[in-house]
Amino acid sequence: MMDWNKLITTKRFGLEDFHDAKKQDRTEFQRDFDRLIFSAPFRRLQNKTQVFPLPGSIFVHNRLTHSLEVSCVGRSLGNSIAKMLKEKHGPSITDNIQEIGAIVSAGCLAHDMGNPPFGHSGETAIASYFSEGDGQALKERYGLSDSQWNDIIHFEGNANAFRLLTHQFNGRRKGGFVLTYSTIASIVKYPYKSDYVSEKKKKFGFFQSETADFKKLADDLGMIQLDEDKYARHPLVYLVEAADDICYEIMDIEDAHKLRLLSNDEAKNLLLNYFSEDQVERKRAHMKDVEDENEQIAYLRSSVIGVLVDECSKAFIQHEDEILSGTFTGSLIDYVSERVGGAYKKCQEVSVKKIYRSHLVMDIEIAGYNIIYTLIDKVINAVFNPEKAYSRQLIDRIPEQYETQDEDPYKRIIAVLDYISGMTDIYALDLYRKITGISIPIL
Repeated sequence: MMDWNKLITTKRFGLEDFHDAKKQDRTEFQRDFDRLIFSAPFRRLQNKTQVFPLPGSIFVHNRLTHSLEVSCVGRSLGNSIAKMLKEKHGPSITDNIQEIGAIVSAGCLAHDMGNPPFGHSGETAIASYFSEGDGQALKERYGLSDSQWNDIIHFEGNANAFRLLTHQFNGRRKGGFVLTYSTIASIVKYPYKSDYVSEKKKKFGFFQSETADFKKLADDLGMIQLDEDKYARHPLVYLVEAADDICYEIMDIEDAHKLRLLSNDEAKNLLLNYFSEDQVERKRAHMKDVEDENEQIAYLRSSVIGVLVDECSKAFIQHEDEILSGTFTGSLIDYVSERVGGAYKKCQEVSVKKIYRSHLVMDIEIAGYNIIYTLIDKVINAVFNPEKAYSRQLIDRIPEQYETQDEDPYKRIIAVLDYISGMTDIYALDLYRKITGISIPIL
């Protein structure tokens, strides 16, 4: 059974020798939040696609606005859970339990920071270059291990986020972002390495290069070890995941309404499904005071988020023992009441049919795939053939923080993925145009 008194710690990754229990007006977890907000990788999320193409005449969510909203919902979930846990356990639980809201809100800010440009199509392009494209030859040519190769052919934004937060890049300080152990652990949805990827579990939480770092963190927090390189989730992961689930599904409905992929009635009905008949009558009465359709949808969206936060908080407390013992399965959304769960599933069904498979979304995914695939091909060829004139020109564009000239071929490939995945959509498109000769700078 995991112990809250160990699970929440102010120990910082990379600064373990300087750990102390000092008291400040701004807590260590609030410092994590601020550190992420002011970081360059977080700012770059403003030009990374969430679902719909960027930029557009109608403002829809990008990775930055999505992460900020997830953080707000995560804070509400965390504060609610903290209060319930304090009431349930009394003085036996750590005083740091009151910081759950701050930890989860910081984790929510970081949860998408490892995603490459163009969302999931970017991930697919990276993985398929090595599993299906010219990159297939690299495993045998350079003697990569099966574990190293699994990292590459199953490239995963979640694992990349853990690396981004913890890896010491060239010229940077030890410990990466030097966040608290608890904040880092809260984003690892899949606490195992790529060797455990299967048809049922297609994602993983950390690369081979960060395995030792994750195990050090997990063991210190008292996370339950299920296998050699596989652990049970840190409990706060369920809150970060729930906040993401809530925002992803509900905000996509609002964006789809703005883009006229869903009619006003369709969007309203989807959101009203979350409420009882009496509540629906009251909601409709409130909406009569507002003529603007977008504001009506925004009002319902806000109400639905409140319902889901309340339901997920109750589910967490009801299943606390299972969560702490590592036996809890699924996500908190799976354990909400029947009416709310049914409304959520209906939103999912409509999203798949009318949003994720719309030409607007599929066109950007196709374009994004080709852009990222081409960039990977060009940069990989350059770093493995640095003696060529063209390679030298391309390598000179890569910032020195990326270890693209490392003697270890695996580390060299991972460094290329660091570089590509850190790009914004706009930067990737601009570089693609330049190296393919579509666009030539005016001198």
